[in-house]
Amino acid sequence: MSNPESAPPPRSRLSLAILSVIGLLLVAGLLALGTWQVKRLSWKLDLIARVEERIHATPVPPPSHSDWANVGAARDEYRRVRVRGRFLNDKETLVYAATELGAGYWVMTPLALNDGTTVFVNRGFVPAEKRAPATQSPGRITGDTTVTGLMRMDEPEGSLLRSNKPREERWYSRDVGAIAAARGLSGVAPYFIDADATPNPGGLPVGGLTRVAFSNNHLVYAVTWYCLAAMTAAMLIFFWRSATRDDRGAPGEHGKRNLHDRCSR
Repeated sequence: MSNPESAPPPRSRLSLAILSVIGLLLVAGLLALGTWQVKRLSWKLDLIARVEERIHATPVPPPSHSDWANVGAARDEYRRVRVRGRFLNDKETLVYAATELGAGYWVMTPLALNDGTTVFVNRGFVPAEKRAPATQSPGRITGDTTVTGLMRMDEPEGSLLRSNKPREERWYSRDVGAIAAARGLSGVAPYFIDADATPNPGGLPVGGLTRVAFSNNHLVYAVTWYCLAAMTAAMLIFFWRSATRDDRGAPGEHGKRNLHDRCSR
């Protein structure tokens, strides 16, 4: 007969308390992450609704010079605007672009407004083989013109993987400030305008390619965190029940001695 004294001792109260605290903290942390994702979901849905309203609204004038300090994505991104001015075609800049039409360039052209300020307009996309000014000449507009499009925020420094190189005329983001400095322009708005799909002479550049899309995985993340919290809680309950059974089934010291004496006879 096996010696009952060789059986594993029940879990100590200290180790049970420590593991319980750790488990409860883990459950609380997972629930907090799930709740945070629910709040992010609400914020994202509100953002999408506001942007949808902006891009389909009646065009309005963009922020004036006196309001430039207040320009920001939350208030102005994708606002539908309309401006009138004269393109400074000799100061346009090509910015690398990867679009649904393939790889090529955005044509960023400054538009001189009647109030003496300048705003850059992303007139649209041209394929790589059409980047030479001579191939774009039919699409260059001279004289006063009206532009309708969506307000976009400045993209300083470069893309995620490549930095702008003004001296080499290599632009990977629509960095309004840097482009303006490279072209010797002042009084330039801290935003640019993506022109709409109104056809340009000769068919280029192709406007209206603004991609308005927001990733929205917050519901999936929330469900994941809540499920992990439920699984952790279930494991914790199982642990508590197991520890309780061990405590109830463990004989006292007096019982151990009596059992040992009976088995020795």
